[in-house]
Amino acid sequence: MARSMLGLLAGLLGIACAAQAATAGAQAASAAAPSSSVDTRTQLQGAALVRALRQGGLIVYFRHTATDFSKNDTEMRSLDDCERQRPLNDQGRRDARAIGARIATLRLPVGEALASPMCRTMEHATLMLGRAAPTPAMRERSHGEFDGLRRLLSAPVAAGSNRWLVGHGMPFRTVAGPPHLAEGEAAVLQPQGDSWLVLARLAVADWASLDGR
Repeated sequence: MARSMLGLLAGLLGIACAAQAATAGAQAASAAAPSSSVDTRTQLQGAALVRALRQGGLIVYFRHTATDFSKNDTEMRSLDDCERQRPLNDQGRRDARAIGARIATLRLPVGEALASPMCRTMEHATLMLGRAAPTPAMRERSHGEFDGLRRLLSAPVAAGSNRWLVGHGMPFRTVAGPPHLAEGEAAVLQPQGDSWLVLARLAVADWASLDGR
């Protein structure tokens, strides 16, 4: 009887230890998982965000604006084969121009202007900023990792300048974590050399309400 009780207690103790270890492992995995949510401790909004962007040293990553989902990329023959890619729709073009007008009105410095070489991202960047360098590293994937994009998001930017990137939702989510960027949404990042801080996320409509005073 005593041996049976000891065996039962040992079994229960083992189960408890295993459960505790599993919980600790899940918590550690959760803590290590990337997230592109804004940390309220470092969040910037309104006039404070505009001031920070004017000072420079930041990265603004856009997912391209609204697209025509009646088309897709499955039959494209090259990156500049725009007829066989999902393009911006008319609303997406209007939004890209409107954001660009706000960037100019707010006097935000534009340094590097880089875009994925897909037609919709190049068009968004050109309509918004007037120029864009096609940058394959923004969408190239090696062994499941977007190392080029990770470097662009973490590399320092000189004061008085900002790095403007126009890319896609999935590569950014893979590198920076959820939540997924909506079409036209931007994340404002402060590069840290090997990582970054997410200071703000801006939907298309948010640009109109930014205080430039």
